[in-house]
Amino acid sequence: MIKRIVEISQNACRLSVKYGQLIIKQDGVEVSKIPCEDIGVLLVDNPAVSYTHSVFTELLKYGAGVVFCGADHHPAGMLTPVDSHSTQTERHRYQIEAKEPLKKRLWQQIIKAKIRHQAKVLGSDSAAYQGLMALQTKVRSGDPDNIQAQASRKFWPCFMQHEKFKRDFDGGAPNNLLNYGYMVMRAAVARAICSAGLLPSLGLHHRNRYNSFCLADDLHEPFRGFVEAKVRDICSRHGAVEELGQDVKAELLSVLYDEVAIAEYKGPLMVGLHRTAASLVRCYSGEAKRLDLPEI
Repeated sequence: MIKRIVEISQNACRLSVKYGQLIIKQDGVEVSKIPCEDIGVLLVDNPAVSYTHSVFTELLKYGAGVVFCGADHHPAGMLTPVDSHSTQTERHRYQIEAKEPLKKRLWQQIIKAKIRHQAKVLGSDSAAYQGLMALQTKVRSGDPDNIQAQASRKFWPCFMQHEKFKRDFDGGAPNNLLNYGYMVMRAAVARAICSAGLLPSLGLHHRNRYNSFCLADDLHEPFRGFVEAKVRDICSRHGAVEELGQDVKAELLSVLYDEVAIAEYKGPLMVGLHRTAASLVRCYSGEAKRLDLPEI
């Protein structure tokens, strides 16, 4: 079953849990009731939301991720389950003992897929398409030549079809759409990682000591293209969107429900994330050499 993404941003409300249901109340009146087991991600983007403790414990029990946004509407923190898989200890050991050559080969696969997706997002008629497709063949184990950065320098100026674009987290539209879409995708990736019994803080390539989601940032890379394609589509229909209204947020959230092809799997992206995370477990344990990565 596809898990639901519940976003709370428009109105101040109180969240509580009763009989396994997430209860949403406004001004003391119940406005919605959702089974906790149906929720994949709870995203809260309103500083006036209040909670009971059971909201978090119940959602985490069912494997949901909880994302909190700050006053700038950017993610400020995230909760993921600690105990999420029956063989978690064994999988942690595989992950911790993984050798550097293996992690470098997996990172090579991730970056090649990311660059290939960038080319496909732009389309074969783009001036950068051939260059990006050529670059992805040059990615070596661990990407020591930082081909990823070279590809970004080709990709972002061509991202907006009729004007030059600069990717800047704090920049103008459509940077705001990309930020929001990436945030949602990252949360879904982190949830899939925890469900697979892996440590989200122990990455393949990312190693920031202050980042609790290094592995999520690694596996997020080959899924960025789906967000970029959605943002490009929104901009082609509506132009630059300065304010993230509910309709635009809903479109960005819908990326997780779009169909994706991953190895033999074909179905909703949110379910496909678990396919990729499970393939990483097999790589860590020595059962496989390649990650199951999405294709755009």
